[in-house]
Amino acid sequence: MAAIPGTLPTSRVGQLALWLVAALVLAFLVLPLVVIVPLSLTSGTLLTFPLPGLSLRWYAEFFHSGPWMASLKNSLIVGAIATVIATVLGTLAAIGLDRAQFRGKSLLMALLISPMIVPLVILAAGAYFFLLQLGLTNTLLGLALVHAALGAPFVLITVSATLAGFDQRLARAAANLGCPPTAIFFKVILPLIAPGVISGALFAFITSFDEVVIALFLTGPQQRTLPRQMFDGLRDNLSPTILAAATLLIIVAVALLATAELLRRRSLRLRGVRE
Repeated sequence: MAAIPGTLPTSRVGQLALWLVAALVLAFLVLPLVVIVPLSLTSGTLLTFPLPGLSLRWYAEFFHSGPWMASLKNSLIVGAIATVIATVLGTLAAIGLDRAQFRGKSLLMALLISPMIVPLVILAAGAYFFLLQLGLTNTLLGLALVHAALGAPFVLITVSATLAGFDQRLARAAANLGCPPTAIFFKVILPLIAPGVISGALFAFITSFDEVVIALFLTGPQQRTLPRQMFDGLRDNLSPTILAAATLLIIVAVALLATAELLRRRSLRLRGVRE
């Protein structure tokens, strides 16, 4: 049926409505973050608009503060350990599930990604009582182990998605040529799924770097991570330094997510898939 003159086709109206809803949702999610950035540049001590002036004093306060720098160091250490563990376990689990065919495979997959679904408070309470028996509470290692459990599902999902487009004939051809399984993995499989592995590792690091609930349960004053330092600052002394730290977290998260997206596009190009 032809469109009435002066009106838009139904498909065009639906597309515009979809774009409008998407823009509203994006604004709802992003605008609170955008407000943080100018507030972190205030020259005053109060979080108010309009700004009395622009200054980098709170960023200087952040980088010259012992507690803030210690918390940043703890976050980087915990994030690095958790990322390595989560990447190794998630990648191996994805490859194993991709190759194996058995009853209960879907149930096992659901169990492995359950840390993404279980409320963090429940996970934190369970981890606390478990690590308490091992003497790993109030330690960075204990926190890193729990964060690895949080990050591993992200690695599992991204690597599984990459393996879905992997040509298994390449691995079989290498095996027919006498290549041992270890060499097949490191020289054939891993280079082709590397974008998915790295993307999963980035998501695991972001998950650890931004997490605060489990850190509240498992860390003491000496093991404070950056999100916990921010949380304590919100309760004890509301300072623009917290917003400077929040802005840095936003920058890191955006940079890592942009890197993950570039890796995703590279993975699609390697598989010959056009978007």
